Amino acid sequence: MACAGAIALPLLMAACGGGGGGGGAPASDLRSDGRGADAQMLRTTHLGQVRGSVDNGTYSWKGIPYAKPPVGALRWQAPQDADSWATAKTTTAFANACAQYGRIYGPGSNNRYDATIGTTLNQAVGHEDCLYLNVWRPAGPQADLPVIVFFHGGSNVSGYTADPVYDGAALARKANAVVVTANFRVGILGFLDLAQLKTGNAANDSGNFTLLDSIKALEFVQKNARAFGGHPGNVTIMGQSAGAINVWALQTSPLMTAASPKLFHRTVPLSGGISLATNLPPGSIPTLSPLLQYQAQGVTLLQNLLIVDGLATDTASANLYIATKTPAEIAAYMRSRTPGQLFTTLLTRMPLLAGSGPIPDGTVVASNPIEAIKAGNYVKVPVLAGNTRDEGKLFPSFLPLVGGVGNARIVTDAQLFANHFSYDPNAAPQTTIEQWIAASYLPVNAPVTGFTAKAELLNSVFFLRSRDNVLDALKTQQGDVWYYRFDWAKQPAPWNDIYGAVHVVDLPFLFGNFGPSLFGNVWFNTANAPGRLELSAAMMQTVSAFARNGDPNNTALGTAWPAWPGRMVFDATLDNKAIHAE
Repeated sequence: MACAGAIALPLLMAACGGGGGGGGAPASDLRSDGRGADAQMLRTTHLGQVRGSVDNGTYSWKGIPYAKPPVGALRWQAPQDADSWATAKTTTAFANACAQYGRIYGPGSNNRYDATIGTTLNQAVGHEDCLYLNVWRPAGPQADLPVIVFFHGGSNVSGYTADPVYDGAALARKANAVVVTANFRVGILGFLDLAQLKTGNAANDSGNFTLLDSIKALEFVQKNARAFGGHPGNVTIMGQSAGAINVWALQTSPLMTAASPKLFHRTVPLSGGISLATNLPPGSIPTLSPLLQYQAQGVTLLQNLLIVDGLATDTASANLYIATKTPAEIAAYMRSRTPGQLFTTLLTRMPLLAGSGPIPDGTVVASNPIEAIKAGNYVKVPVLAGNTRDEGKLFPSFLPLVGGVGNARIVTDAQLFANHFSYDPNAAPQTTIEQWIAASYLPVNAPVTGFTAKAELLNSVFFLRSRDNVLDALKTQQGDVWYYRFDWAKQPAPWNDIYGAVHVVDLPFLFGNFGPSLFGNVWFNTANAPGRLELSAAMMQTVSAFARNGDPNNTALGTAWPAWPGRMVFDATLDNKAIHAE
């Protein structure tokens, strides 16, 4: 993904207990009734029954619809109630990924981690019929378990719940919790501000369809948590990268501050912020773009589609054409374009406006989320935030923003994927750092000019300034704010220098998933297994403690966790966890 400049970066990346009601089956339905495991797999939601599966001490239900497919006239509309069903629905396989253009973080052709991810880059993948969620819980009859709802990252333009890193089975077992992952619309199908699509409904007209999908998924959880043994009054929302930006957007959303019953009760935003440029010191890179930028994106997309289709020759003639059509005619035209046509136009004709993220419209997303927090206009719940130490190393193309000379990474995305897909982490190194990092950033650990130094500067002006901005604002309103930094960087050489404690490296530890995935073959080997597995167990126990109690302190840490601006540092040697407070 190319970087266009500080203002455009959020668009390009978008990061890049208690009481409560709830419908569904009563907790008593979870107790043994003599029918064996099959009976445990059948659960009754407010829409109908679902039949899941059991594996390795975990029950799961995959591909449960939580809204109608947003296709045809429902494209660029708020999610609608899903149709109910009369006979039990088999929910044992992940449903479609949402329509997106192919990236190394995407679903490929087959909605799973396989070689097609590398052969579909920048092509349309996924489907618009995609509003489904997945549920995992530990086997057994326990009821009133905490519920953890995870929203994936992917710069708000890509990502899918079938990514093996996001499998919720291990976390559900280790945390003794119900874990939910939900697909939501991404990219310009999830965020689009265009006047001709507006209907007069403020929420719908916000253009924040991704967040409206997320709210719809949380409403499903509220109604059906008890059907899966969860407590609707104890829901934690967790997100990473763009998912964290969305979690912050939900916590500060005017819709959520007015919601009754409350849809979530703790938040875990990881490696994301919610700051406008006006909230930050000069020279910072914001994590939220202004409304005007999204309005420009919508108009520019329409103009370029008309030019590509031969209905106009340039911007001026496109505007003249638009003026001759009613809003309904333009809306119909937009909905007649395929995802492939939309994405190709976006990527080839308007790359500086190709990204997506929350649109600060004032209805779904606060017009200034940081100021909303300072005024107390947000969902005041315990917060556990986190960052990785070397966030910036995942964004080598952004380093010119902080004085670097060109893209720091030499290889293409296709070359990266091919290498990582077949790499053997237990063999001798099969590549060198000189084959990955541009000469202008070598030696990698050189002061000022080295790759590590430039990536840390990017981390500071982007991730850490947004972190300080939002957490300091929260501390003016509440005390229960915690923060961790993830320092683990024990990959086999040269990946410890190329990646280190990079953006996303904490996710396998939080989910307990170290198997095949984008980075699995270059980060994890037998040498680092003892230490990382011990660290992972401690992190999952920490998530469990926070989800239950609104406080992450637990015995696995071996030390007390101070509230922000204190922090807990998660690390490990090759053999043991190494956790300490600062």
